[in-house]
Amino acid sequence: MDSPPEDNIMTSLYQLWILGAIDNTGDLTKLGRRMAEFPIDTSLSKMLLFAHEHGKCSSEVLIVVSMLSVPSVFFRPKGREEESDAVREKFFVPESDHLTLLNVFLRAKQYKFDAQWCTKHFIHSKGIRKAREVHAQLVDLMKQQKLDPISCGGSWDVIRKSICSAYFYNSSKIKGIGEYINMLSGIPSALHPSSALFGLGYTPDYVCYHELISTSKEYMSCVTAVEGEWLAELGPMFFSIKESYESALKRRQRERNDAAAMEKEMQEKKLVEEKKEAEEEERKASMSRSVSRSTVATPGRSTSATPKFMKKRRVGF
Repeated sequence: MDSPPEDNIMTSLYQLWILGAIDNTGDLTKLGRRMAEFPIDTSLSKMLLFAHEHGKCSSEVLIVVSMLSVPSVFFRPKGREEESDAVREKFFVPESDHLTLLNVFLRAKQYKFDAQWCTKHFIHSKGIRKAREVHAQLVDLMKQQKLDPISCGGSWDVIRKSICSAYFYNSSKIKGIGEYINMLSGIPSALHPSSALFGLGYTPDYVCYHELISTSKEYMSCVTAVEGEWLAELGPMFFSIKESYESALKRRQRERNDAAAMEKEMQEKKLVEEKKEAEEEERKASMSRSVSRSTVATPGRSTSATPKFMKKRRVGF
């Protein structure tokens, strides 16, 4: 098996760093250790832990993560596309496709995930039941970490902020009607026609998306409207709010201090590693010296030679 390309490894480490899973020296943080307990994508585990600690909405985000962990639960049978689209629109939450998935799960739960109800509403019954199984497993994993799911009630804005905390690097800014541009890579992208935001009547200034789908052009899949202030708060390494000259000077000074602190951490880690290597070499040297000192001296034996014995003389009478 060939080792993965170095660029892929560096990209993965960079993503872990911006999510807060590793520190400046590459070691796992406390958050990173907790994220590793969940067998899901790192962004989804970050979203879940942020929702529990800051948003107090882990119960709802658990459902969103479960729905994102399975293939799309909607289907469009041939010849009934318009009918299925009309039924799907009844589940739409205008600000977010993620919240639409949450709404679908909650409605299906009301009807006990009945297969007939799912078929009537053009929802894969097997897919929604698979999401229910994933949800139950994630609940068990949270309880093992002594994290009891918390519900936010009817305030779903905190859920959108939790989504932004994990996908702020997949953020786009409005460019035209239904047209967006990625704020980091500059790649033009568009809302997918199946998105809840597509026929909204107005387009939000900033959105975060789950992934890009490349067909005739780049479409954003599973989109959520976010606030610009959230991007600056949750992704300060990429975004900042326009500021006055004085505050800009303070920010630059803070960035220089952060860079100096990062360099200091790297130097301290290097010194610790060098000290460990020196101690290991000293330990090995002392062991070799003790072995040489413990050699048993035998009469008539020369160094690194077989001991010599004198023949016994027989004494006669």
